[in-house]
Amino acid sequence: MQEIKLAKKTAKGYVIPVGSWNLVFASTGKGMVSCGAIDVIVLDKFDYPAARVKSSTGGKIETIDDLLSGTIKDANAAAKKRGIVEGMSGKEALEKL
Repeated sequence: MQEIKLAKKTAKGYVIPVGSWNLVFASTGKGMVSCGAIDVIVLDKFDYPAARVKSSTGGKIETIDDLLSGTIKDANAAAKKRGIVEGMSGKEALEKL
């Protein structure tokens, strides 16, 4: 777990090795931003705001820095209600959660 300092709060970031790749996500307690491995649409069934990022360099999301600098590729309805839109950075999305 890694603490992520945001403008008005602190998020918790996680990197979990799974075989040859990493499961990477960060949570504020009100929602999460993740790599592409987490199905954010399923989390919408629980009214939990979630968004997925893609790498800003075209590679994999392997670190918390990758997650923060990546761009939102999709968000569920609960996340969109909080102002998260495609194209914003992972860090910008966390700020809204």
